[in-house]
Amino acid sequence: MKRMGVDVGGTFTDFIYVDDNGKIEVYKTSTTPHDPSIGMMEGINAICDKLNIKHDEIDEIFHGTTIATNMVLEHKGARAGMITTKGYRDIIHIARHKRPTNFSIVEDIPWQKYPVCQRRDRYGVTERVVAPNGDELIPLDEEEVRAAVRKMKEDKVESIAVCFLFSFLNPAHEQRVKEIVKEEYPEVYLSLSSEVLPQFREYERFTTTGLNAYIGPTTARYIKQLQETLKEQGYTAKVHLMQSFGGVASADAAREKPVNLLLSGPVGGVLGAIWTSKLTDLSNVITLDIGGTSADISVLADLQPSMKHLLDTQVGGYAAMVPMIDVGTIGAGGGSIAYIDEGGFFRVGPESAGADPGPACYNRGGTRPTVSDANIILGRLGTKLLGGRMEIKPELAEKAIMEHIGKPLGKSLDEAALGIIDIMNNNMIQEIEKESVRRGFDPREFALFACGGAGSLHACSVARELGMKNVIVPLNPGALCAVGLVNTDLMYDFSKTEMQLSAKADIKALAEDYATLEKEAHDRLIEDNMSEDEIVIQRVADCRYEGQGYEMRVPVIGGEVTEETIEKMKEAFHVAHKKQFGRSYRLVEVEIVNIRVVGTGSIDDLEPITIEAGNGDISGAVVDEREVTFKVDGKPKHMMTKVYDRSLFKAGDEIVGPAIINQMDTTIVIEPNCVGHVNDYGVIVVDIDTEA
Repeated sequence: MKRMGVDVGGTFTDFIYVDDNGKIEVYKTSTTPHDPSIGMMEGINAICDKLNIKHDEIDEIFHGTTIATNMVLEHKGARAGMITTKGYRDIIHIARHKRPTNFSIVEDIPWQKYPVCQRRDRYGVTERVVAPNGDELIPLDEEEVRAAVRKMKEDKVESIAVCFLFSFLNPAHEQRVKEIVKEEYPEVYLSLSSEVLPQFREYERFTTTGLNAYIGPTTARYIKQLQETLKEQGYTAKVHLMQSFGGVASADAAREKPVNLLLSGPVGGVLGAIWTSKLTDLSNVITLDIGGTSADISVLADLQPSMKHLLDTQVGGYAAMVPMIDVGTIGAGGGSIAYIDEGGFFRVGPESAGADPGPACYNRGGTRPTVSDANIILGRLGTKLLGGRMEIKPELAEKAIMEHIGKPLGKSLDEAALGIIDIMNNNMIQEIEKESVRRGFDPREFALFACGGAGSLHACSVARELGMKNVIVPLNPGALCAVGLVNTDLMYDFSKTEMQLSAKADIKALAEDYATLEKEAHDRLIEDNMSEDEIVIQRVADCRYEGQGYEMRVPVIGGEVTEETIEKMKEAFHVAHKKQFGRSYRLVEVEIVNIRVVGTGSIDDLEPITIEAGNGDISGAVVDEREVTFKVDGKPKHMMTKVYDRSLFKAGDEIVGPAIINQMDTTIVIEPNCVGHVNDYGVIVVDIDTEA
């Protein structure tokens, strides 16, 4: 089995190749924003050429992409229309009467300023299905539907979202609209709320379906074009795309429901961190995945990822009520731009120089100082990146920093560069505290997992400020998202709203609904050519106490659905609630809000490989020595620092800071008073002196 993982980021595209013989090859290329598939194919072909692998020998390609997320953040989706129940076309405008900043009268509200479906493209039609059983109160007026579809076709609307009230209870009207659309406008991209999100809460259901329609045409074209390009170049590999809840989907499934691809990129890093951390004796980690544009942070207690609450799953201010692994993201990356704002304050990010033109030192036309420019000036980055394929111009970094930061603030070059790093680190420290301390986790009880192209440059400083005792640096930190991609399974999530009190639960109805969802999951995996022994079906329920306005996800035992099943589900909910909020209310009735089935098609994990043991002498790994600037007692201090080639390290080696460690996909900084230890698998665990 030969597999390729490809993660397209804002600045670089990361690749990893693995096979059953233990061969691993990591590669990076610059992202091509105008067409990400160009950079992707460049890297895939380069690996095949280097390893002398025929294109048709690659069995599977796992792909993490930001194309869906970027469309939402940049408001560059398709022109999407909506057909909804008459009188309700403004639901996605009204939302929940909440504003991002409650007392501002001048702020832009994303879902109103940039609606996923413009009001002129939203049509209300006569129909009504009612709760609690989904009975038809008013028949669907099919002529109104046809008129709306014809008008949208005339206006060149690219996709249509169909969102009716209570369609999650009875999808018949939406299904009939689907038939009419296929007759009148067969080429349009179509999304039904009863298929995208068959759950209650009409605003979130409408917006999520609208997002699916908004990103659907472009995403579907991208995936189809990628498949065709691969086929044209002789690749026969199956393509899988990472989803936001931690599993991959087939290309066909991803085209149907691209809303599940939102935030797919950062999730790969979380999965890669879990796999790598299992190779150490550290079980509580906080990931710090710093790329060129952003920093992604996730808290993994006992190496278990937590899921965001479905009312908190937002992208760019839009509600996207789909399962997502809990990852916090801020605009802090190697390309984050440093500047003096209108009030005279020194700031870094969230604006990024991106891949084009990139930091000033890239010599691609960028003139504003970035975090990477600061690391160049401080000696932490060398003048050649990507294994020597990318040459850096330090003089351009110096010019940008002094012109925009040093001279305006009256600071020396070193002071200005250290200031950029300090602000960058502080931004990340605040986000880590938000994701950990405010949720009841003490970061001092966790190790910091450094990944992404820039994570290892900043990890020691960030960990020390937070009182963390260890930093974990994986074998390929700059390509960890790609590592996570090849260590995941096919996964699909199917759900249905129930709204039943556990004490009065209709056990027969629950059993039938679970069976229906299980069949959907099973059939989907069979379509993806998974064998019976590779398929795992898990039951889940979204529960809450009677009167609560939010739910928590709990596991449900398999087998026949009985009263015992309900009792064990209730107990699991009480335990989960107490763990999350510090208390449970066992005298209050538990309500089963939604039921879910997660279908998993197991794919073999990457097998870890041990490295050769060393004799304690690391002098052979030294490739250079240069002056590097660190902050000591609040002031810049120049220190002669050895530069090592990581590929020459052996198991058991110790690296005493200060030290710089080079590898193709990243640079590792071990600060003074820190010691790195290379374990049997090549993972570096750094001991942090928190008193220094």
